[in-house]
Amino acid sequence: MTDTLTLTDHDAIRDWAAARAGQPAMSDAAPALQDAQTVLRIVFGQHAYQDTDTGPDRPDGVTIIEWDDWFRIFDERGLALVVADEPPGSRSEWHELVRRG
Repeated sequence: MTDTLTLTDHDAIRDWAAARAGQPAMSDAAPALQDAQTVLRIVFGQHAYQDTDTGPDRPDGVTIIEWDDWFRIFDERGLALVVADEPPGSRSEWHELVRRG
């Protein structure tokens, strides 16, 4: 398995996402889950380039949001972003949001 890095610093997370053209987003949890919360995500590719000037875009239930809003939820929930510790020149989009600690 590839080594991983755990990121909690907002600038480091924003830099990691920017290097991969990622955007902060959220999506609704599965309706079957009781007490379900909105799920934070970082989206890439076409999802990251949705035109949000004309209203909320929700392809596949995903809404692009501002980094400030994303980080507010990220900190409130005590989350960390786990990413692959890659060699220089690699740009894997693999990531996972986990609880800190």
